[in-house]
Amino acid sequence: MSQRLDPAQVAPEAIRAMRALQAHVSANGLDPRLGELVKLRASQLNGCAYCLALHADIARRHGEVQARIDMLPAWREAGALYSARERAALAFAEAVTRIGKAGVPDPVYAEAARHFTPAELVELALMIATINAWNRLMATFRVPPAIAPAAAA
Repeated sequence: MSQRLDPAQVAPEAIRAMRALQAHVSANGLDPRLGELVKLRASQLNGCAYCLALHADIARRHGEVQARIDMLPAWREAGALYSARERAALAFAEAVTRIGKAGVPDPVYAEAARHFTPAELVELALMIATINAWNRLMATFRVPPAIAPAAAA
């Protein structure tokens, strides 16, 4: 599929505003590795190739191991590969990303609240909302990931 348009070129002021929000989210005090796992999981659910490539790379630069990135779609079945705090954040990320009519279920919220302070929960929700906005923007306009395509055989 080819890119439909370049959002940064077409709407630079809007992208500057998104980047300002992203700057806040990136400096929110949460563990950057946790943040990248959350962003990756939301991007997986939303099918955003651009954000998947970007956040996998950032996660590795923050010291995340490839096995945990690879296992992220099956984090529930991965046992102790993810901490209880990470599992709570991932469940919260899935619920917020898929919010629909059901909202965030009480048990998911309660587990997240056991592992995060109220201020951290707000920052986590804002992080999830922001990656969902980026996913929707990049996927809508088919912005390609910034990686080289596989070499032709």
